[in-house]
Amino acid sequence: MDAAAEPSLQDYLRADIVAADLPDLQPLLGARDLLRAFSTLFHGGEESVMVRLLVLRAIGERGEAPDWSPQELREHFAYLDPVKFDTVIGRLRDNDLLLWDGQTQRYRISPAGRQALAAIGLLLQFNREGDELAYVTAQIAAGQAVGRVRSDDLQHLLSRLNELREDFDQAVLSGSEHRIQRAAGTLQHAWRWIEKGTQIVEEISADLELDSHTHRVAQQIGRAQSAMLRQASVFQRALSQLDRHRVHLGASGLSSSDVNRYLRELDIDSLAGIADDLLTRTAIPAFLLAPIALDVAEYELVEREREAREDQSLPPAQAAPSAEGSPAAATDFGFAENWLDQLTALAGGPAADDASLPSAVLAEVVPHDNFSVSAYRLSLLGLIGDPGAENREGVSASMARLPLAWRVEPVFETVGHSGVAYMSRGRLDTLSEEDLLRARQPRKRKAVAEEGEDAAASAEAASAEAAPPKKRKRAAGRDAADSEHDDHEHDDKKTAESGAAPKRRAKKAAKDTVPTA
Repeated sequence: MDAAAEPSLQDYLRADIVAADLPDLQPLLGARDLLRAFSTLFHGGEESVMVRLLVLRAIGERGEAPDWSPQELREHFAYLDPVKFDTVIGRLRDNDLLLWDGQTQRYRISPAGRQALAAIGLLLQFNREGDELAYVTAQIAAGQAVGRVRSDDLQHLLSRLNELREDFDQAVLSGSEHRIQRAAGTLQHAWRWIEKGTQIVEEISADLELDSHTHRVAQQIGRAQSAMLRQASVFQRALSQLDRHRVHLGASGLSSSDVNRYLRELDIDSLAGIADDLLTRTAIPAFLLAPIALDVAEYELVEREREAREDQSLPPAQAAPSAEGSPAAATDFGFAENWLDQLTALAGGPAADDASLPSAVLAEVVPHDNFSVSAYRLSLLGLIGDPGAENREGVSASMARLPLAWRVEPVFETVGHSGVAYMSRGRLDTLSEEDLLRARQPRKRKAVAEEGEDAAASAEAASAEAAPPKKRKRAAGRDAADSEHDDHEHDDKKTAESGAAPKRRAKKAAKDTVPTA
């Protein structure tokens, strides 16, 4: 792309904004030459940048003889391709990083190139992880040594301290031993630079010639450094708590933390190799019903959130619906009445050839129309013989009083129609009058027994009320004798009454159970 197509600085700004009116842009505009040096070094691909930095740093490292002839450069960089090397030297010279002296026919690094090399050298000196705090602290120390402490450098240090403190707090809150140990190592690595920064901040705070803004930033850095120094005790308490909950693997001396650390050091292929022939399939508990578990999970994950978003307010007031439109009035008992008619016809039908009572196979009479109607008809058979139907009215009561009895066997038989594939084998039999009377006798005996017990209890209460009250003022010996005599009389009377009650109950039960012609 040629220079004519390069966008100007004004193209990045709004139409009503001028670059000269931006205070933050003025320091950058005043350092165009120095920034152009960095642009020359770092423009293009990563490999090109590496070669430019290699050549420029090698030229700047010879302090005893800073001037280089072209022959010396070719001999020193003989390991580079000559064509590519000439291209790199030409780019550095065209952008004023290298100066060419026509009289001596030698190259030397320009002042802008020397500044760029110094900044890059300081940056490479603090290239390890965690050394970004050391780099910022070194910048502040250098400025304080020459009497040029900039507020921007102090802001960088304050920002980095606050970032580290936030990372340390998050590591403690996570409860992860790995993160806490890594954060503790970072703090230990940055400890000497925090102490160095504390000394620099104390010297800056003691300087009365600095402006109030710089003093305020220095005080904030001091508070952030104090919080960082207290972080060591926080890490120690967190690690001690994790150590109390650590699980040890028998008497091997290993713990769950050792296993975790070992697994973290493995790559993905090694982890996959360890898992071979170990994880085949997930165990499924036999007591866990998948549909129920799915319903519970669906409610917890979907329905609960849906209910929380629904409007739970009361609906507006409205008139009560009429009785004609109520669901109870609209209930259709047509299927039940039709089934009742069929069962009634079966109970009152003609006798079979062998003079036995009518009966029917369930697989022949129950299926009708579709599966829903067939299941409904089968469920209504459970009402037959219900003892509580004597005091009810309607279809269910009429069906309960039918002289029928049904039984099923633990065997399935094929149906193949009305939506029913197969059902349990069973029969529906008609009961005779003797069978019905025999079925009612246990209920009658129970009712008579309850009636006799109620009559005995009433008689005992009446005799107790009719007894005359005893005299209170008697001698001590006579009271004891009379009391014992009264107890004997009461026991005899109770025995007589209890003996009479069973006789009456037995006589009444015998009278009720006499078979009728």
